[in-house]
Amino acid sequence: MAGVWSKLATSTAWVDPEQLPKVGDATSIAGNAPEHIKQITLNTLHVYGIGPKDCFGASVGDKIRIVEVNIDIEGKRQEASAVCEVRVTTDMLNSAGVMHGGCVGYLVDLCAAVPLVALGVAKRSNGAGVTQALNILFHAPAPLDAYLRITSNSITLGGRLMTSRCEIVLKDSRRAIASAFLSKMQPLMMKL
Repeated sequence: MAGVWSKLATSTAWVDPEQLPKVGDATSIAGNAPEHIKQITLNTLHVYGIGPKDCFGASVGDKIRIVEVNIDIEGKRQEASAVCEVRVTTDMLNSAGVMHGGCVGYLVDLCAAVPLVALGVAKRSNGAGVTQALNILFHAPAPLDAYLRITSNSITLGGRLMTSRCEIVLKDSRRAIASAFLSKMQPLMMKL
């Protein structure tokens, strides 16, 4: 977002969360994170993560709801957590009638980034980046119309590298659907 100044803007930042346009209203998001961090995180999910309607997976991404964002500070240790929810719809299914593994990966990629963005804003760092690695362990299939609860926690947030973990469960029964680790990085702008 060249030409607009922000404390998170750097010559190496891929995207500046503070400069993204406002999308939706974060006032219904629970958790102890300040309201402006919730809003910036919501903006980043929709503008940068999901993108315009014609982008890959946008119809699925638009169904994700951030329901909680927390930031916990214990001494020098700072962590963020987020809870997202989504209902499994027909456009998420494979030919067997359960959620496609690629769709699970897409949800993890977006939802596990939420606490990284929130923590980045809180730390005056940049928690948005590009996915470097995504490791998913599938536990059970997610059927049509199931409500999923996706809980993500930051692990690390450094200068260029950041990681988080994520668990997807059925909201009502808490049955595990998948667990994952996400590694993101800030790409070198000179190499793009």
